[in-house]
Amino acid sequence: MDRRQFLAGSAAFLATPAVAQDAVGFDETIERPEPQGPNPWGLHPRLMPTRIVHKAGMVPGHVHVDPIAKYLYHILDDGTAMRYGVAVGRSGLQAPGQYTIRRKVEWPSWQPTAAMIAREPDLYAEFASGVPGGPENPLGARALYLYDGGRDTYLRIHGTPQPWSIGTSASSGCVRMVNAHVIELYEKLPIGTVVHLHRPNYAITGNGTAA
Repeated sequence: MDRRQFLAGSAAFLATPAVAQDAVGFDETIERPEPQGPNPWGLHPRLMPTRIVHKAGMVPGHVHVDPIAKYLYHILDDGTAMRYGVAVGRSGLQAPGQYTIRRKVEWPSWQPTAAMIAREPDLYAEFASGVPGGPENPLGARALYLYDGGRDTYLRIHGTPQPWSIGTSASSGCVRMVNAHVIELYEKLPIGTVVHLHRPNYAITGNGTAA
C-alpha cells in the first residue's frame, strides 16, 4: 500500500497537535485527544498512550508504525486506535514492509546480530555471546518478533531500559516502547498479528512533517 492509497478517502488517521493539519485525509472534528495513564518517564504528552478516532477502512487488529511522527497504532474494532510513542530505527537501518508476529517472549534475552557487530563493533562486540533477560536487557520487558513469512527478520517491537529514547530514531531497526506500554500491547496482540512498518518518508498522521 503506497502513501496515496493509505491517505486517500477513508484510510487516514487524525492529525495530532504536533503535526499540522491539512485537507488530505484528516478528520478535523476531534482534536487534541487526551493522553492516558501516569507519566513517570517525563515523556512529551503526545508520546503517551492516546486513544484516537480513525476513519473507516482500517483493518481491526493490525498495527501500523509511523517512523516520522514516531507513533505505533493498534487498530481497534470500534473505529478507534490506541496510539503509542515509540523509538524507531536510525537513518539507513529502517526496514519498511508488512510483517507478522510469530513469537512473543516475556523478559527476552538479546544477542546482537552479526551485521550489528560488523557495523558497530565498539558498541556491540562485547555482547556477542548474548545478554540474559532482565530490567537492563536492551529488549526490555517484552518482545514481539516480526517475521516475513516463515523467516525471522530480527526486527522486534520491544521494551527498553532507555525510555528517554522514545520519540527518536535510535535503534538498529526495531521499534522500542516504554516497558509499561509494551506490556500493555503484548497482552492485546495475538500470534499472527499483522504489523506495517511504513517508509521513513511517509507519515500516517500528517503531511510528511516530522512531529
